[in-house]
Amino acid sequence: MKKIFALIAAFVPAIALASGSSVHLDHHRTDLHDTASLQRGAKVFANYCMGCHSLEHARFNRVARDLDIPEKLMMDNLVFAGDKKFGDLMTIGMSKADSKKWFGATPPDLTLVARVRRPDWVYTYLRSFYEDPSRPWGVNNVVFKDVGMPNVLGHLQGVQKLGTAQVKVGYDTLTGQEITEEHEHVLYLDQAGELTPEQFDKVVYDLVNFLVYVAEPIALERQTIGWWVLLFLVIFFVPVYFLNKEYWKDFK
Repeated sequence: MKKIFALIAAFVPAIALASGSSVHLDHHRTDLHDTASLQRGAKVFANYCMGCHSLEHARFNRVARDLDIPEKLMMDNLVFAGDKKFGDLMTIGMSKADSKKWFGATPPDLTLVARVRRPDWVYTYLRSFYEDPSRPWGVNNVVFKDVGMPNVLGHLQGVQKLGTAQVKVGYDTLTGQEITEEHEHVLYLDQAGELTPEQFDKVVYDLVNFLVYVAEPIALERQTIGWWVLLFLVIFFVPVYFLNKEYWKDFK
């Protein structure tokens, strides 16, 4: 009985993190076969996330190998700490004590964030920051209320606000014009950023795609092995069936 309770206790935090809030989550169509997307996602992570967040369970050389990134290109453009080697873990130089003092809490390692939170949650979260002067960093998030991190992608996205705005609900089939309704408590873009909304969504998509890969680098290999196992079982079933039939024929 103690083992059962221990098992339940181990899974409860993960379930709570995965469920998150009751906010609608946008779907992230993960594609681990899209190497170009994974490469772009690695670039975004290195430039915008890795100043505070590490990938303690991933190595530079493994990521470079899996994503077809040459060693020199990886070290020159995606590794900014001068003391890091190609085979090192993807840790950061900022100490936990300093980060806790600056941010109020130590920024979490993101190696498994896509598995714990799920891709849809991460994808929606990164696109749901809005202006909130009452918060220390001037922003809040509809998915993670009172978030303690700045919107590092804010200059790309622009300034979002939470309030009343016109929301597209469909099209008029006769005129071809959009049909909008005024909704309360919705996110809307108040000031444009360096990217269009479509371009920004693509950047976030690539970043989340990369985080999904990092959370389980062996995912594609596991899927391939799974098909071979199923094929083996189908083939193995034939001799087992006839052997079973031969064995039991004398007992009928």
